[in-house]
Amino acid sequence: MESLRTPGPTPCPDEVLQAMARQMINHLGPEFQKVLGEVLDGLKELFQTRNDILLFTCSGSGGLEAALVNTLSPGDKVLSVTIGFFGERFAYFAAAHGVRVVPLSFQWGRAADVGELRKALDSDPEIKAVLVTHNETSTGVTNDLGAISSVVKDYDKLLLVDAVSSLGSIDLPVDEWHCDIVITASQKGWMAPPGLAMISVSPEAWKAHATARIPRAYFDFAYTRDCIEKGYLPWTPAISLLFALSVSLKMMREEGLARIVARHAEVARAARQGVKSLGLSLFADEDHASNTVTVAKAPRDIDVNRLVTILREDYHVVLGAGYERLAESIFRIGHLGWVNSGDIEAVISALRTALPRARVS
Repeated sequence: MESLRTPGPTPCPDEVLQAMARQMINHLGPEFQKVLGEVLDGLKELFQTRNDILLFTCSGSGGLEAALVNTLSPGDKVLSVTIGFFGERFAYFAAAHGVRVVPLSFQWGRAADVGELRKALDSDPEIKAVLVTHNETSTGVTNDLGAISSVVKDYDKLLLVDAVSSLGSIDLPVDEWHCDIVITASQKGWMAPPGLAMISVSPEAWKAHATARIPRAYFDFAYTRDCIEKGYLPWTPAISLLFALSVSLKMMREEGLARIVARHAEVARAARQGVKSLGLSLFADEDHASNTVTVAKAPRDIDVNRLVTILREDYHVVLGAGYERLAESIFRIGHLGWVNSGDIEAVISALRTALPRARVS
């Protein structure tokens, strides 16, 4: 059996997988309404919010696009706080819909500087919203979202948060931090298969929705909320994935959010210490290192693709390589969702013997 240690998809507990074997039910009937209610209750608790929660059958990237088209209009200006590949993707989606993107980019491996954020907002009053990735899996960095939110709200701007790889694993009190839109996805810390995006929507985001003019149909927030209030989801939902998510949410609520967050912090410490014990360096600034993915710098004499292949084929350990400019210089260890320190010990052990075999002559 492979040890899947990518930043997503992540492994699923047997109970979650077994839930998907249930027979189909009427997605407009009372049995589905009960499942949907249980899922929404669990999500609200773990999002730490009283805001509306919406569900879409799509990837996390679909959730990002949904956030944009429901709150913005062509020609609106947004500030894109970018610390890696996925922050750049969020900005790309915005530009594709005619939104004017003002980039605020930081060195990959570093977190956003809130002082620079304040300067950017101070210099451009036309900015309507701020886009930010809470946890950047391409670099292994977690932004200080609480501090970012405080600055954004000082300027009364909308805050749209990509929390795909953080929510459910890293503390993110949505209401306390006044986050207007927060997007996550089932295949990360939620211990479920890919295919569901979960989005919280604040009252301020609903006000923006009322005047937003980017066309939308499948992703329309208002229609989705209306359907949820009646006990179903628009279109045909991914019923099996909702069965799975209902089980994983029950498991998470039983463990408790505080213990989940502490477990991820403990596992992340083990991953970082393990990487350093191999004589390797971390790519991320350790003060802002992620608790869901650890990114290691590959020595110059290591072929990253060869390393990843050796680990997969000979040790049944699946790690992630780097994105774009980092494709050949880093590798990524995912540790979110269904994970413990023993899983990381096994990864480090495999790396210890695989690294010498991946050296180039």
